[in-house]
Amino acid sequence: MKPAALLLAMTLLFPTSAPAEENRVDRIRPDAPELAAYGPFGIGVRTIKMSHADQADVLNAPAGSDVPRYDRPLTVEVWYPAKVEQPGGTYRVFLRDGKTEVSIAGRAVRDAEPAKGASGERYPLIIVSHGYPGNRYLLTPLAENLASKGYIVASIDHTDSTYNDRAAFGSTLVNRPIDQQFVLSEMARLSDAQDGFLSGLVNTDQAGLIGYSMGGYGAMISAGAGVTEAATKAEWSAPNGLLAQHQAGTKPHADLFDPRLKAVIAIAPWGMQRGMWDDAGLRELKVPVFFMAGSADDVSDYGKGIRPLFEGAKPIERYLLTFENAKHNAAAPMPAPVESWAFNQDLGFAPFEHYADPVWDTVRMNNITQHFATAWFDLKLKGDTGKTRYLDLVEDAASGVYAIDKDGTVKPEHSYWRGFKNRTAEGLRLEHRLPDER
Repeated sequence: MKPAALLLAMTLLFPTSAPAEENRVDRIRPDAPELAAYGPFGIGVRTIKMSHADQADVLNAPAGSDVPRYDRPLTVEVWYPAKVEQPGGTYRVFLRDGKTEVSIAGRAVRDAEPAKGASGERYPLIIVSHGYPGNRYLLTPLAENLASKGYIVASIDHTDSTYNDRAAFGSTLVNRPIDQQFVLSEMARLSDAQDGFLSGLVNTDQAGLIGYSMGGYGAMISAGAGVTEAATKAEWSAPNGLLAQHQAGTKPHADLFDPRLKAVIAIAPWGMQRGMWDDAGLRELKVPVFFMAGSADDVSDYGKGIRPLFEGAKPIERYLLTFENAKHNAAAPMPAPVESWAFNQDLGFAPFEHYADPVWDTVRMNNITQHFATAWFDLKLKGDTGKTRYLDLVEDAASGVYAIDKDGTVKPEHSYWRGFKNRTAEGLRLEHRLPDER
């Protein structure tokens, strides 16, 4: 085929610009588990610019010299329960190459009027922290879904760590947990202010955190896990020993912890496979964690990283949801936009690979994540003990017995995963450990 004909064929197969409706992030499959369904609230979305004053300028820290300080900018996307007549809107997002902008479609309405809680009740806060690189829109399916159920969701664009602002890895190592804690405090300030759309809306005393990959790394530190001395001195670490502020047993690390944080979801958390934590660091954990990962994750390393992290987090209650044979993109990323399917010369691969899994359908994984995130946060942040029944399951989904008659009668031998339709809880495993259990 001649080059011109090949280019035409590629354009037809992989359009450079697709209508937003082709890139929907709000799909709920017919086989989705029960709690994946959207909640009763309309969804609003707004973008907030924040500035964290007097932070270490990791990128410009010369070896052996004083570290300069700067005001660190952060862009945060906030989803919230809203008064919405007609749901639906679009986002403009960068693809993995950091250059291509595309449109995706969801249910949130830009700048919609917030829906005040009943009797002035404030909504629990959930902070979302993306991978390296990533951006604040990567987990949009989960963010919109939780907002529809009565949560305020604040997703961070981590400076030096986004697709179009990717810089030295040391900045990500130092700043992830600091950014997470700063956004928590800033959301509290904005909710307590007399003006602004967040005024009186956010209950930051009941806060949750979702971290994916490097966001999961930060979430583990925010939950209390102090890093090892070896990690602070590794050749890939931050310059000038700046990572030592997160080291186990130190006052700066202890001072970073925020007791308003009540529950964490760590999806494919990075770091354990590189010696980031040891038993001493994990003994400092204070917040229950729901881990999610693919059993074939070769980035955070399921066998040497994620499982040991789950097993070693002995001071806290924790779960581990495993997607059998899934890789690093399990559970978190939005469906790959149509434009990402084409080969990218700058990257050397199709950006599709950044979002998709070779075995699992992304929408399927998103729905399963929405289901368990709803159960976890409703239990831990809203005190809804009825959601425990969606977590108290036989460990291996394949061993569950479906025994419900056509009239809905549940037989004594029924042990199928609650909330999953018959024959849909496949390829999943959920493990639960109480504090001090291996």
